[in-house]
Amino acid sequence: MKVLKAIVDFYLNSSIHVALAVYAFTWITLLQFGLNYDESVLYFVFFATITGYNFVKYFGVAKFHHRSLAGWLKAIQIFSLLAFVAMCYYALQLNLKTLIYLSVFGLITFLYAVPLLPMSYFRDSQMNLREISGLKIYVIALVWAFTTVLLPLIELGVAIDSDVIITTVQRFILVIVLMLPFEIRDLNFDSLKLGTIPQKIGIKNTKITGVLLLMVFFFLEYFRDELSANAILSTLVMVFVTFLFMVFSNKRQSKYYSAFWVEGLPIMWLVILLVLG
Repeated sequence: MKVLKAIVDFYLNSSIHVALAVYAFTWITLLQFGLNYDESVLYFVFFATITGYNFVKYFGVAKFHHRSLAGWLKAIQIFSLLAFVAMCYYALQLNLKTLIYLSVFGLITFLYAVPLLPMSYFRDSQMNLREISGLKIYVIALVWAFTTVLLPLIELGVAIDSDVIITTVQRFILVIVLMLPFEIRDLNFDSLKLGTIPQKIGIKNTKITGVLLLMVFFFLEYFRDELSANAILSTLVMVFVTFLFMVFSNKRQSKYYSAFWVEGLPIMWLVILLVLG
């Protein structure tokens, strides 16, 4: 049992699970626009997510404890290095235009972890984008929306029309909703200076806001130029399951409630779409 727990913890802590979620969202975009499976885009997104998330999560830890890193962190560092190499390999297969757009969001990820900006922009002793009051959830949603919607479509030469804009807005909204159980969970640990949504409006109002956002997310589907019964059904199931996880989230949720189950919802959505064909 201890071995299984260690494997699951490494799976989560090394960002493999979140990378699969981003990978799933990106594949969903290809399915929504009738595009073929693109190995270069999807594998790039997967390995870039591992690289980016581990950089953000462990930059500070590695910086201050480099000589006394725990074994698990050293393993994650080595794994992240391999993921970085794989990311570079698949990046070389992308178009120059795509790489230019990627550089902008790569810079956002860098600033999200590394203290470079002036102290006057922050309310805490840290000097990175993570510490700007209330900004964290929107930065994550923006990066996910770009990575999982615009990136594959730009790479595959799809014109940015109303359906693309709707999909991007939907993805941005859905990621915000998926982040709410995480923010509720972290109420006991987050500094008040972070200004998270539950800190500002409370748990009850956070859940109400999430429900309203899910309604917007779902009804935006009807503004698409092309609709299908499978798309509506899969979206409805995704909304319903997300609603349940959000409503039942609390400050005392289990370790795996958000980190495994909530973060795995995009994977569930992808499976539904693939089954429906």
